[in-house]
Amino acid sequence: MSAQYGWAASSVLEYEIVLANGTIATASATQNADLFKALKGGGNNFGIVTTYVLQLYRQGDVFGGNLVFLRTPETDAKLLQAVRDFTDYNDDDKAAVIVTAERGNIDLIDTWILFLFYDGAVVPEGIFKNFTDAGPLLDTTRVQTYASLMAGSNWVIVKASVVQIGTETIPMPSAENGVKVMEGIHAHWRNITDTVLLEPGIVASIAYQPFPKRIAEAARERSPDLIDADDAGNRLILEMNYSFVPQGDYDKMDLITLVSQYGGVRDRVLGWQQDGTLPEIYLPIFMNYGFHQQDYFGRLRPENRAFAHTVAESVDPEGFFRTRIGGWKP
Repeated sequence: MSAQYGWAASSVLEYEIVLANGTIATASATQNADLFKALKGGGNNFGIVTTYVLQLYRQGDVFGGNLVFLRTPETDAKLLQAVRDFTDYNDDDKAAVIVTAERGNIDLIDTWILFLFYDGAVVPEGIFKNFTDAGPLLDTTRVQTYASLMAGSNWVIVKASVVQIGTETIPMPSAENGVKVMEGIHAHWRNITDTVLLEPGIVASIAYQPFPKRIAEAARERSPDLIDADDAGNRLILEMNYSFVPQGDYDKMDLITLVSQYGGVRDRVLGWQQDGTLPEIYLPIFMNYGFHQQDYFGRLRPENRAFAHTVAESVDPEGFFRTRIGGWKP
């Protein structure tokens, strides 16, 4: 529902936070407003949030569920084209998709799992046509409560596994350059995953998540945040996951696979921006999916990174949180 309401943090009205000196403070639009902004995208640099108050939205029945496809090169092309086109043509803030490719050992799993959502019981005709026309093997979409839709997503969880996540944000390519960019990134993902999928217990996925201009607009309508996205263009958030059971695989996932995955995407985007294939627009990292080695604060606007640093020093002058806990530091 981000195109309607912005980020989840956009609907926070007030925080209660314990500061480094032990005092309890309230942060809102009218009290400690700088701290209020910094907490929306600033991570664990300011204190310990103990309570927050959210703006709620009345929720009726929704339409949603999954489309599942067996992977073929033809399906790859159709779905990558569909998610690009949807991000460009969809002007209904109630509609959303997440388009995920997933691979397991030696391609015993090689599928696409799509999440479709419409905030209402009556879906405008044709809004998801490019996806349904691609010929899903399974379609679980139906009208239901939002709670049942969320509970129904648990079937994709792999028990007893751990997950490493990295991310990238890319500009939405034009229709003319859509195939070059979308299929180029997807081929890179498949090439990297080829290097690890001979080992048992590893499942790789990449999720293409539309980040239309309307999300930035809705977030700014509600309250300022450090990501400070603009409406200069539509974007895509890429979520790259590796789920694995052997605990000894952490280093391999960290140093070889995941870094190569998102790093290769970033290199391609910079190259395409340089040659004019992609527009040069602001591309912050979406913190929820960020990998610990990614430079989250370095991808924010410089003035917002400096702002976060100033707020951290004002509420924690001795550096209690900056020196005792991990996470990204401004």
